[in-house]
Amino acid sequence: MLALRSLAFNLCFYLLTTLLAVGGLPTLVSQRAVIRLAQAWAGATLWLLRVVGGLSVEFRGLENIPEGPLLIAAKHQSALETLALVTRFDDFAYILKRELLWIPLIGWYLSRSGMVAIDRTKGTRAMALMNQAAAGAIRDGRQLIIFPEGTRRAPGAPPAYKLGLTHLYAALGVPCLPVALNTGLYWPRRSLRRRPGIAVIEFLPPIAHGLGRAPFLELVEARIEAASNALLASGRAELTARGHALPAPDAERPDPERSRIA
Repeated sequence: MLALRSLAFNLCFYLLTTLLAVGGLPTLVSQRAVIRLAQAWAGATLWLLRVVGGLSVEFRGLENIPEGPLLIAAKHQSALETLALVTRFDDFAYILKRELLWIPLIGWYLSRSGMVAIDRTKGTRAMALMNQAAAGAIRDGRQLIIFPEGTRRAPGAPPAYKLGLTHLYAALGVPCLPVALNTGLYWPRRSLRRRPGIAVIEFLPPIAHGLGRAPFLELVEARIEAASNALLASGRAELTARGHALPAPDAERPDPERSRIA
């Protein structure tokens, strides 16, 4: 049953993505229109995931999201949060690697929507360029989303936070919203399985601007990891009760696409 539901969802998901990517080409005339198309795509995907795959996403701590421009630091275990987060922010922008802009068709949308792309071939200069582009997004009142570990990490894997987050926090002068989650249990990385259940994405109390870099990194990591570990424990209990076999907490190998910058 799990295999069939996962197959059905994946077929629906890729069909939806293809139709919207082709049919949405007229939105490329406007950054705002591309953002709205992305939110519609994400919302439709979450609906398909619930109806076809039996997997719902529960958002907690919505009252912790402040108004205005914002730096969002999210745990990254799965493609699921990449989709789900865009439904909760009016004018989001992701920090992403420049290579994603080269993907046919999809790269056009990423470029037109004003994402902050990192050119990792620039070495240490990449940090300055990232800060410059991110500052522009913040001046425009946008919500900037970064995965501070730079890549997806297996549920329960030891944290590996990068310096990109601390540079942005120091440079941008806006609050940082930590985000914890357990999505990797339900939508595993490098897998076509979609386990039914309730994945949780939790917005934690924001961290005001003004801390030093080292105290900030220690605080944001501690908050995200503690909350994510609690969510993982409850998620594992739910899935075990449903009869799903789960890997050991950090059994999956490291993701080869990890960025050393952000």
